[in-house]
Amino acid sequence: MAVTPGTPRVLRAMNDRAALDLLLEHGPLSRTRIGNLTGLSKPTASQLLARLESAGLVVVTGTSEGRPGPSAQLYAVNPAAAYVAGLDVTPDRILASVADITGRTAGSYELPTPGRQAEGAVRQVVDALDGAAKAAGLTTTDLHRLVIGTPGAFDPSTGRLRYASHLPGWHSPTLLDDLAAALPAPLEYDNDVNLAAVAEQRLGAARGHDDFVLLWNQEGIGAAIVIGGRLHRGLTGGAGEVGFLPVPGTPLVRQVAKANSGGFQELAGAQAVPRIARELGIETPASGPHAEVAAALLAHAAGSTDAREQELLQHVATGLATGLASIVAVLDPELVVLSGAVIAAGGEPLRELVQAELAELAAPRPRLVIGAVQDRPVLCGALQSALATTRDEVFDTSR
Repeated sequence: MAVTPGTPRVLRAMNDRAALDLLLEHGPLSRTRIGNLTGLSKPTASQLLARLESAGLVVVTGTSEGRPGPSAQLYAVNPAAAYVAGLDVTPDRILASVADITGRTAGSYELPTPGRQAEGAVRQVVDALDGAAKAAGLTTTDLHRLVIGTPGAFDPSTGRLRYASHLPGWHSPTLLDDLAAALPAPLEYDNDVNLAAVAEQRLGAARGHDDFVLLWNQEGIGAAIVIGGRLHRGLTGGAGEVGFLPVPGTPLVRQVAKANSGGFQELAGAQAVPRIARELGIETPASGPHAEVAAALLAHAAGSTDAREQELLQHVATGLATGLASIVAVLDPELVVLSGAVIAAGGEPLRELVQAELAELAAPRPRLVIGAVQDRPVLCGALQSALATTRDEVFDTSR
């Protein structure tokens, strides 16, 4: 295959992007340091920085101190070069955040949604986005891109949300078009668990791994599948909807989409934890969201030596490993990241039990780790996804 020689413009753009990526990774750097890291000569590094400063992509942030000789100017990526937004949607609320192009969160907003279903999803998204933009001292017209994470997935062939019947107001056949018309910036959509995997791949436990599975347990059980460094979404966006998976130990659930549940969900989902606890004679809260109750029970059990508490952890670990055995038998990943509030509450004691059980139930032996991004991982992944695309666009100096 013939190779097209790089033009001076293309080569300059490649050097520009390399320098910008180094500034994002290391923070403020001097001209000499940038030259050393990129292999560029001092005159070329100077021209590069002048070009990027003129384009509004870098700014001088100060001077280096503490070394003999004159102080050197320090350069950093200009935070105001672009802003992005991410939204994490659940039936109870929408979390929205705005980040500058360096990834720093500039403003956040939480919009409770119970009782607002009559307003529709578009109104809710607009209000949540307005709130986050105002918290950042911006308007929505300042945003370069928006990524929305929801349960389920938008089917690319129909544009309709599937696998999330519990998300009222989000199933209109015109929803995507209506959102695009109402928002000033380009927007993308993804499954919430997929975005949690993006966060772990960029910032957390899956950095450096091209093949991994993220198993999520919060309001529901789901999985994200990364193969060759890329998310696998499936024909209808439903890859990873493992809560519907039939598993031993539970009655066979039929019409799973209507029931919004399945065998794996019934065996090891948040609603199963208080049921198991009651069967073991452990006192459980009288009411509350399933995920919060389950997390509280598992967090207490993880720090307890009581035999019943340890049996609760073992039951939950066996349930998680039972479903996970089918997943790893098909995918044979190098790593499994355990994430979501329910699993995080059990921490290392739960992870160790799941790892041991999985070794008994499956031939593949992937390494299991607890997710490192535990503070709003879906929202974090949405911002990281928006930043990746935006940086490719804004940092392209070849145009």
